[in-house]
Amino acid sequence: MRDIYSIIVAPHITERSVALSYGDPRIKDEKEIVRKYTFIVANNANKIEIKNAIEAIYNEGKKKDDMITVESVRTMRVLGKFRRRSQKSSGYEPNRKKAIITLAKGQVLEDYGV
Repeated sequence: MRDIYSIIVAPHITERSVALSYGDPRIKDEKEIVRKYTFIVANNANKIEIKNAIEAIYNEGKKKDDMITVESVRTMRVLGKFRRRSQKSSGYEPNRKKAIITLAKGQVLEDYGV
């Protein structure tokens, strides 16, 4: 079994991912909001490993009532873009893998992106 911190590399924070983490603005009841969070994960990680790693990281030291549950994991591969550093030097950024985590209704990750 691999280390959970080698599976989850970093949170992927963009304007779109922050908007997903707030949930649907039309829903007024806080307990009915479904939130999604985006992470950069290891290229060879599968969905089951990602789910277990997220739950292990964010449930560490919490009571049974405060624990989060991951409802679904969606993954995508992002190919590295071609970049020019100078007139003679160019190359590609490394490929990476992103995962969108959907939590159960009413659950929030407090320290996401810290």
